[in-house]
Amino acid sequence: MDVASRTPLVECFQRGDVPRDVRLLAARGALAPRVHEQLQLLMLLVSDADSDVAAAAESTLALLPVAAVAAHLARPDVDAGMRDFFAARGISPTTAAPDDALGEPLVQVSEPSDTPATSPDAAPAGAPDDEGERKGAAQRLAMLSVSERVKVAMTGTREERAILVRDANRLVAAAVLSSPKLSESEVEAIARMSNVSDEVLRLVGTNRSWTKNYSVIAALTRNAKTPVGISLTLINRLTERDMRMLSMDRNIPEAVRTTARRLLVHGEGRRR
Repeated sequence: MDVASRTPLVECFQRGDVPRDVRLLAARGALAPRVHEQLQLLMLLVSDADSDVAAAAESTLALLPVAAVAAHLARPDVDAGMRDFFAARGISPTTAAPDDALGEPLVQVSEPSDTPATSPDAAPAGAPDDEGERKGAAQRLAMLSVSERVKVAMTGTREERAILVRDANRLVAAAVLSSPKLSESEVEAIARMSNVSDEVLRLVGTNRSWTKNYSVIAALTRNAKTPVGISLTLINRLTERDMRMLSMDRNIPEAVRTTARRLLVHGEGRRR
């Protein structure tokens, strides 16, 4: 499996619904939190329809340390497309896989001067206000631009991630799910949220690593906002007790309840 293509942040770029200023940041190497995302984004942006974005991505590709790229390409979860892309640029996988797996980006660029900055009078993102309330943090984050919220989503605090995962802009929410700081307990909490978009729940439900956690599966299937198709792929992994509770829960879609009842009947038939 290509690890980069499974990243929520990269998926947004692949769909082509990312604003120009955010694409430009990524092209300059100032956005991706990890090496595999940086490489995948540069591969996409070097062909961007905006000539400035494409040129910035080309310049960043030229700055990549060849040895580090070659080591990354040796990973077994890097797909042929990425290897072919860099082979055309004269970089082939090394014989030994890298030790530092999916570490920090290979090129880290400071935020460009034309990127909007937070008001100097405002408290820095993540700093507690006088009352230390979530409302204050939400107000500060709401004042930021999309590109700034994306950065906070990937590098900020747990409290900021809990706020930004509910952001109306799906790029911001996807950035939360791509944060290297995101913990398993946070993913469980997100799977239980009824005030996140169904797209966020879809991204959680299609991530193999997260759905190895039974608590995440149980939370998603009990969440009325989870897309029905996602719930139906996970429901047969529930315990009999949880499946029985699901079959009686009128807050979830009928298709999910019906499937739970059918699986229970079949299970009881097999035990007879």
